[in-house]
Amino acid sequence: MKCIAAIDQGTQSTRVFIFDHNAQPIASHQEQFKQKYPKAGWSEHDPLVIWDSVKTCIAGAVAAAKTTAGEAIKVVGLGITNQRETTLVWSRSTGLPLYNAIVWLDNRTTGICHRLVHELSGGKDHFRPVTGLPISTYFSAYKYTWLRENVAEVAQAVASGDAMFGTIDSWLIYNLTGGTKGGVHVTDVTNASRTNFMDLATLSWHEPTLKLFQAPRSMMPRIVSNAEVYGHVSEGPLKGAPIAGCLGDQMAALLGQRAAPGEAKNTYGTGCFMLLNTGSQLVPSKHGLLTTLAYKLGPTAAPSYALEGSVAVAGLGISWLRDNLRIIDSADESEAIANLVPDTGGVYFVPAFSGLLAPHWEEDARGALLGMTAFTTRGHV
Repeated sequence: MKCIAAIDQGTQSTRVFIFDHNAQPIASHQEQFKQKYPKAGWSEHDPLVIWDSVKTCIAGAVAAAKTTAGEAIKVVGLGITNQRETTLVWSRSTGLPLYNAIVWLDNRTTGICHRLVHELSGGKDHFRPVTGLPISTYFSAYKYTWLRENVAEVAQAVASGDAMFGTIDSWLIYNLTGGTKGGVHVTDVTNASRTNFMDLATLSWHEPTLKLFQAPRSMMPRIVSNAEVYGHVSEGPLKGAPIAGCLGDQMAALLGQRAAPGEAKNTYGTGCFMLLNTGSQLVPSKHGLLTTLAYKLGPTAAPSYALEGSVAVAGLGISWLRDNLRIIDSADESEAIANLVPDTGGVYFVPAFSGLLAPHWEEDARGALLGMTAFTTRGHV
């Protein structure tokens, strides 16, 4: 039985789905993985744990699909969607990460961002005309700068040419296609558009920006479209399957919702993201939104662009109430407890754990729980 597989590598978990020839899901497997918060405002992932979670999910989903189908399956294509902006640098010679991946919502780069805002002539919007992005802890260029300035192994690898830079899509494709044994080093245009290194008009790395951030082009992945064969899986249950598609998670949602030019989608996961498809038009925002890639469906296809409003904390707020404050025992319980009260009782929760994103872009903002009285219960929160 011929099938298609999809990897969904998210901020808090990894999932793999198997679809039949009618594009109907027949099996899936999900693995949550540990979040690392070494300091206030810091958020990291172990890249090897992420890779292990992907392998576990592939094996589990394929086994479940065989049971459902009642016969052997052949995966004829693999697609990937992933958490965006999360940044890592690994060794070309060993294939191993040189530090944990710095997660998209991490704000340790606040000082770096402040420094650049004051040094560059365009201030916070210096890069917007080229990359579509404001200076913010959200994007990969600043995370890379922190790694280069604070991790000796990264600095040495960059200087010697041993460094390989990438977001999670690059890391997964590299490992799926063999790692140090011929692994492919690429990134798709949607993920590349979130690094602050890519020129939105040319869809290529912007040399002056690479130079400014001391990011050698030799360590950068090759930018590819969202729909082409990047390479083939080198081993495991999907051995030989072509990796034929990749998009950042929010762009994948925009495409999956079939939002045409002029239409928008709003989805809720770890964070909350609104994307408006602007078609072939690169639209600069006057209201604090991001100008970004929507998709490019083939090497010779024309790109489609989008405007994006980004909120860092949505479902993550529920996880925080469960894991840190222990107000709830499970995410599912939050609805039942909220229904115990008729309204919020004047309580407001601002989950600015890593600053505020669109439209304010204030990395110094912090979370707040306001309006509490002796009447307040966990139901109001």
